[in-house]
Amino acid sequence: MQNVEHFPARLREGYDAFLDGRFASERTRYEALAERGQSPEIMVIGCCDSRVSPEVIFDAAPGELFVVRNVANLVPPYGPDGDYHGTSAALEFAVQALKVKHIVVLGHARCGGVRAFAGDAAPLSPGDFIGKWMNLMTPAAERVGRPGDDWEAYLTRLELASVENSLRNLMTFPCVRILAERGRLHLHGAYFGVATGRLLIRDPATGAFEPVASDRARATTAACR
Repeated sequence: MQNVEHFPARLREGYDAFLDGRFASERTRYEALAERGQSPEIMVIGCCDSRVSPEVIFDAAPGELFVVRNVANLVPPYGPDGDYHGTSAALEFAVQALKVKHIVVLGHARCGGVRAFAGDAAPLSPGDFIGKWMNLMTPAAERVGRPGDDWEAYLTRLELASVENSLRNLMTFPCVRILAERGRLHLHGAYFGVATGRLLIRDPATGAFEPVASDRARATTAACR
């Protein structure tokens, strides 16, 4: 058994900073959350990529977001069987217990999972857990078609198509479909640029990913300088 001294120093330092900073300034909020429980209105399904933390990107306070992260922000189709379903379990809890009003599928640029799928990468272990998981992207890849000459552009199209595929899979869950059709639950697709900080939001009417209003405003301001 490892000694507690082997716990990463970076995490110890971070915890000390959190305790003296954010926790101290928001202690009342934390105490209230502990007392009454969580009641977030928004669920975010994001990638476990360390560069794409939803709480950081959306500057969220404690208790504001219910977040589930997996490789490549994928949502599997509804499948009530004897297997283990982490993402489906989180979705069930968010919709049925927490009664969230919004579900956001947050994709991102330079996704390693998407790149591995597109490049048909060799398994990292005999279990090939990543390869089996990334097969959920097959319908998205079929819609995107052949890569063409621009590999990076193809990967971007695949990342965006994967967000759309996850939105389709969300609607295979009866609890999601019923609430969405009644207007009590809203599904959103979003895409974050790691290098640029740019956030694109999917327009449900057209399927196009457009920059958020604040991003457009910044671009306009920059053009006027």
